[in-house]
Amino acid sequence: MDSFSTLIRTASHEQHTEAETSTFMSDLLGGRLGVEAYARYTEQLWFVYEALESGAQRLAADPVAGPFVRPELFRVAALERDLEHLRGPGWRASLSALPATRAYADRVRECAERWPGGYVAHHYTRYLGDLSGGQIIRDKAERTWGFAKKGDGVRFYVFDGIGNPAAFKREYRALLDGIRADDLEKQRVIAECKKAFALNTAVFRALGEEFPLSA
Repeated sequence: MDSFSTLIRTASHEQHTEAETSTFMSDLLGGRLGVEAYARYTEQLWFVYEALESGAQRLAADPVAGPFVRPELFRVAALERDLEHLRGPGWRASLSALPATRAYADRVRECAERWPGGYVAHHYTRYLGDLSGGQIIRDKAERTWGFAKKGDGVRFYVFDGIGNPAAFKREYRALLDGIRADDLEKQRVIAECKKAFALNTAVFRALGEEFPLSA
């Protein structure tokens, strides 16, 4: 029988692929969009991670979600440093969430407040993605827009507290395999993973509409 971490990965593969291959992300990684699109994307990430991390302390002692609350993963401070670099010291004044981003952040916050298993689903889809595919975005951003290697502008993708990402991901998957949940709850968590990818894809779609390529 497959492990829970394997079940999550395989069940959400289609949604994961759809998010990764969205028009906006393809254009961004292909160098067809300017740094303004990258900055706008970074703004949207701030809202999602603020929702994830503002509820983390409350869940630290929770038997289901608590083992996943790892300060070395936290991204809000790095995002804020990136936004100051991208937008200037007054970046908060112009910060705005797209409706799709607001829906995504609201769902994350709802899970953090009411459903630890759902919180784990969003935690998994975000942070393991950052440690994996996020590194492709960092590399592309450094080369496309001239950010210093692992410097301001791409600090969101730099996990200084994780010396061995591959080992960390193995440990994380072991936590998933040992999650305190019955089979029905595990199916609910898998469904929420799919929803998380769909919410993320909706943000990419909205960004694509805001930054369409000229015909």
